[in-house]
Amino acid sequence: MPVNPTYPGVYLQELPSGARTIAGLPTSVTAFVGRFGRGPQNVPVRIFNQGDFERSFGGLDRDRETTYAVAQFFQNGGGDALIVRVAPGGGASDVILQDDANVTALTATAGQQIGDASVENPGRWGDNLRIDVDHAASDPVTEFNLSVSEVRREAGRSLVLRTETFRNLSMTTTAANYAVPVVNDGSTMIQLTQGASANRPVPTGTQGFGGADPGAAAAGDSEIEMTVTTGTGGVTEPLAIPAADMPATMGQARSLLESLIRAARPTDMMWSQASVQLAGGALRVLLGRTGADYDPEAVVSFADTTGDLGANIGLVGGGVTENVQQYVVGSGSPATAFRGAATPGVDDTGATALALAGSRAARSGIFALEAADVFNILCIPEASRLDGPGAITNLTQVMAAAEPYCEERFAFLLIDPPPDVDTIDDALGWIGDLAAAGLRHRNAAAYFPRLRIADPLDGNRLRSVGPSGAVAGIYARTDGAFGVFRAPAGIVASIRGVGDLDYRLTDPENGLINPEGLNAIRVFDNIGTLVWGARTLEGSNILSPDWRYIPVRRTALNIEASLLRGLQFAVFEPNDERLWAQIRLAATSFMSRLFRQGAFQGASPRDAFFVKCDAETNPQADIDLGIVNVLVGFAPLKPAEFVILSLQLMNLQAET
Repeated sequence: MPVNPTYPGVYLQELPSGARTIAGLPTSVTAFVGRFGRGPQNVPVRIFNQGDFERSFGGLDRDRETTYAVAQFFQNGGGDALIVRVAPGGGASDVILQDDANVTALTATAGQQIGDASVENPGRWGDNLRIDVDHAASDPVTEFNLSVSEVRREAGRSLVLRTETFRNLSMTTTAANYAVPVVNDGSTMIQLTQGASANRPVPTGTQGFGGADPGAAAAGDSEIEMTVTTGTGGVTEPLAIPAADMPATMGQARSLLESLIRAARPTDMMWSQASVQLAGGALRVLLGRTGADYDPEAVVSFADTTGDLGANIGLVGGGVTENVQQYVVGSGSPATAFRGAATPGVDDTGATALALAGSRAARSGIFALEAADVFNILCIPEASRLDGPGAITNLTQVMAAAEPYCEERFAFLLIDPPPDVDTIDDALGWIGDLAAAGLRHRNAAAYFPRLRIADPLDGNRLRSVGPSGAVAGIYARTDGAFGVFRAPAGIVASIRGVGDLDYRLTDPENGLINPEGLNAIRVFDNIGTLVWGARTLEGSNILSPDWRYIPVRRTALNIEASLLRGLQFAVFEPNDERLWAQIRLAATSFMSRLFRQGAFQGASPRDAFFVKCDAETNPQADIDLGIVNVLVGFAPLKPAEFVILSLQLMNLQAET
């Protein structure tokens, strides 16, 4: 800050250097827009590996082409992806949580909080969610605990995939532990909404029985019958209590009851793995949940047959709160009066051009990426499957929206050939149709043929998939190993996990599609499956050569985006030589780093690039309009696409 001298002495003032640093942006963040079995819709979610993908979006799905593209991306070297799920026609599972008087307390819907918004997560996956409510809280009368679990039935057992627990929740809206924001902010599985009742009731616990001091029971043997009623009927077992084991406290009653229930049916896991909890003076019976016969809507009830212990500790008679074991999100058939109605989830009805292209106003489809800071590559694999044989009407609709959006966001688009494009004639016809539709763009590339990969969901039989996911992975792998300026093709661009191709190109056939700007994927003996082309869709021989090659275009995009972001400091600064010098210094430093990495032609920086921002580029007329003109040029590296070997015989002449 400026020094204000008021007394004789030495003052210290720290001055800024004036140097600005421009950091290069990433080059291979890949966005996938398509259908997935689960996940928030029209929200870009960043993932870094296949495990993230499976947890957030369900992994491979044989009915959803994009899931295979994401798997191929990570298998081939990708490490940073944005997933945008479109789910046309899909609906989210929900369930109503009620109090003992059948009044709606809360509605739980499959979804999660993204930023400041509560986003539904459509699909039948939500039907696998279970919610437990109990009152073993700090204040059992006004507070409750809520647990959410996702389960999967596997080999006759319930496998719990993940669980979230929220304790000491309140229904008072002004309380710090108010259930709705606490759960909504913390859960990745459900979102809560408050019921319409003005008194904000507390949801009932799942299976509670009121209790009293068991010591008041009459001496002597006692027998209680416990019945478990499921969707297939009821099972009743007697629980005999000898007089010598008569409990004196509710804690002893809990322990005794648990051991009797487990011993009653040792081969039935609903009984043998049951537990009894004591909360707020009430007993809660939880059945074992791993057995083949477990039913979350099972109801436990008790009856006295001899003695009065059952009635005394609240298992029968007044104070009984009979409810199902768990609230089942998405189950549509209430089992008891205290089990809230639910709506099953609905899977999406299939990809459509409108859903994939989306709307900028609604931030849906590809325009959901407006919420993403940066992405470099865009893949829309299911767009290639929207049309019937020989047609590209819907593909054109999607790509006509994607190409200008990629140009706007400094990104590169990969277009997959449709499944019926499986001969050289089909490929030439398809690339001609793209040209006729006006889809030849410098920010796009296409590859032929489609890949055949082992499908783990179909006994590892080969499945035809578009190459965009694998190619995007190779882009990322090449960028990491060499730089964005290196062509993602050739010997270093082997495709992993490919069993075969839909069509095997020969050299002459490769020579037909390469001049058209369609990149080949080839199989070479003893080498493998390689990407064998590096042209943009504007790379046809009859078009301008400036943006013919993918690495040249992607290098330019990275420079443009990095400088655009890095020069923001200049906005509103005084427009004079001092500002121009700062701009020159920052831009030159950035370009010099790229030169040292080998991004440009030329033996010296002077040969490789220039940065010009001075009085010549900024006449007074532009200064008066508030304009600063910066001119940056570079000599790009272009791939050696054709290697020509000349061989000449050399004749030796006899010495004389």
